[in-house]
Amino acid sequence: MQTLKLALGFSLISGFISVASASDAYTEGFEHYAQEMKGYADGGIIPLSVDQYARDLKQTIKKAGYIGKQLPIPQAEKVADGIYTVVGSLIWHNPSNYGLNNNLSFMVFEDGVFVFNAGANPALAYSLHQQIKQVTDKPVKWVAVENSQGHAYLGASYWVDQGVKHLYSHSVANDDFHNGFEAIKNSWGTRVGHELTESARDVSDRFTTFDDSITVDVGGGESVQIMNYGPGHTPGSTIVYLPKRNIVFPGDLAYNKRMLALFSYTDTRKWVDTFEVFMNAMPQDVKVVPGHGAPTSLQQVKKDTYDYLKDMHAQVEKLIASGGTEQNLDQIDQTAYSDRPVYEQTYRNNAVHIYREFTGGDLGESNE
Repeated sequence: MQTLKLALGFSLISGFISVASASDAYTEGFEHYAQEMKGYADGGIIPLSVDQYARDLKQTIKKAGYIGKQLPIPQAEKVADGIYTVVGSLIWHNPSNYGLNNNLSFMVFEDGVFVFNAGANPALAYSLHQQIKQVTDKPVKWVAVENSQGHAYLGASYWVDQGVKHLYSHSVANDDFHNGFEAIKNSWGTRVGHELTESARDVSDRFTTFDDSITVDVGGGESVQIMNYGPGHTPGSTIVYLPKRNIVFPGDLAYNKRMLALFSYTDTRKWVDTFEVFMNAMPQDVKVVPGHGAPTSLQQVKKDTYDYLKDMHAQVEKLIASGGTEQNLDQIDQTAYSDRPVYEQTYRNNAVHIYREFTGGDLGESNE
């Protein structure tokens, strides 16, 4: 009977791995089973074999970074020669999009591939990697993340397991991700599926952090500028700029077409200030690959991000000056933005957030 149970366990795992990412919870099941078997007088070699198998499985998963099928994510869009981005879903992260609701980008340089955003989970990171391999046989040598949110960071352990040694993050973002790792991982697992996020590990200690800027030599006389102009959608954010290509990846500092979503840690007044610094620093004809939405122009992300925030600030300030309270926020007119994705899910909260921000109210807590 004990031999039959062991054989059944091995057959189950072969089926599981072919469908989804092997998780820590699953390998822990083998460890618990090994302990259970030790309770049998004639357990003999069986518990030792199961225990060894659990250890070997953990090591295999860590070495591979992800074991499972490639996810059917959108094909990477060519932005320019050697520059690609997978444009994520414009709705919330959920099981149907595997957590891919931001843009995952990669750049092919003479010395290797530079990835911007690690992905929301190891499965997404693996799937992006398969697309990279269709474009080039050069190794991924650099990974940078736009902020501390799960869709930027949770896939980082996959890239570490692939041997990537050069990872970059703004210092505030790296600290925020490390301090909130368990809550962020649980939140994204609940929204997207724990089978996708379970194997994600906190590898924030492997990142090179910066406060203002850092320049990376990528070969062929080219460099990548990694910068921070101040807080925006999140307290710590990263902008990647390719001066020779005149292409910028501003992360969640800039949106295209999609409605902005404000979280407890979002300071919209600082976001406006940072956006102004960004606009003044960039050439007017720079090509923008935003955090959300398709590649576009500086003028378009200004309209969809900066101009929206300025409009909301003006309306909320007018309401407060006239003696209005939070109960009067229905007077804030956002109908001009009603065609934007996730408008219905965000416009009320955005008005409340900005009102409380301006009046010192409680902004709650977010684990995104």
